[in-house]
Amino acid sequence: MSAADPVRIRPLAPADRDAWDAFVLAHPRGSLFHLSAWARAVEEALGQEAPFLCAERGGRIVGVLPLVAVRGPLFGRALVSTGFTVGGGPLAEDDAIAEALVEAAERLARERGFARLELRCPPPARPGWQPIAGKHLFFRKPLDPDPEVNFRNLRRKQRAVIRKAREHGLRIEIDSDCTRFFPLYAASVHRLGTPVLPRAWFAALARLFGERCELATVLHRDRPVAALLSFYFRDAVLPYYAGSLPEARALGAHDFMYDALMRRAVARGCRLFDFGRSKVGSGHAEFKKHWGASAEPVVYAHWSPVGRPPPDLDPRSERNRLFVRLWRRLPAPLANRLGPWIARQIG
Repeated sequence: MSAADPVRIRPLAPADRDAWDAFVLAHPRGSLFHLSAWARAVEEALGQEAPFLCAERGGRIVGVLPLVAVRGPLFGRALVSTGFTVGGGPLAEDDAIAEALVEAAERLARERGFARLELRCPPPARPGWQPIAGKHLFFRKPLDPDPEVNFRNLRRKQRAVIRKAREHGLRIEIDSDCTRFFPLYAASVHRLGTPVLPRAWFAALARLFGERCELATVLHRDRPVAALLSFYFRDAVLPYYAGSLPEARALGAHDFMYDALMRRAVARGCRLFDFGRSKVGSGHAEFKKHWGASAEPVVYAHWSPVGRPPPDLDPRSERNRLFVRLWRRLPAPLANRLGPWIARQIG
């Protein structure tokens, strides 16, 4: 293989998965959401297509662009890199290959009638691309190898809440499946007025990501009160989905749960606590700030072959607040039945 060899863009095939993942793991900007297991989870559990694109030169992968085709009657058709995540975009050996991947994605969007293409990374320097910014913040904090140092670095109020939770007798159990996690998660998103993803989604993540995925349940007097699905990638731990009962707050279950996760993560060699993204000005954002996480603006990229703006998916917008209020009033069994049909269209 030489630099003069042509680059060919093609879809990911099952036989390419190991080579794809090796490329992602070797790339300095590779993330959990670039791994091929995400495509499999989307297709198997959500029924959406994941046309992951790879750039090949001389029989070797030299670039990747994970795409998810998010389709449904409520929000139209979109290609998202990467759908149902907070990150994505092209990874490549050089800028020319990255641009070729984006160009191929634009062509795919045009040919297949997608109204928009979204990259969960800053916009490329190509015509028609616009930034999506000002809506979310990323939160991250470094981890010391000594868990007690991490504990002392928390605010005094957080430390007091965790000590009180220990006095309440809270404890953590690691689960092998999402049986205890899902009801707690579904109850939480219902209280927020958000449609829930299907149970099969979390089961697929646990199965396909294996040791990279962890399900932890907080128990009070043997009763599950909170649960957390986290990922491990390189030297980072990513608490990604959480759920709880209303009484969890009074018990200090959330602070207890994240302190315990930091301790397990340090034991596994993690040096970064990736708290993910939260909406600007939200209660979740304030909670993460109180945990000492540094905030960084989230900048994504939007492009439309038909000039359509991105849809309004902010639950706090005037347009969506009525939907949120109505969804909260739905009986939980009905919300859990309808929710997956809607959530799989949001991406």
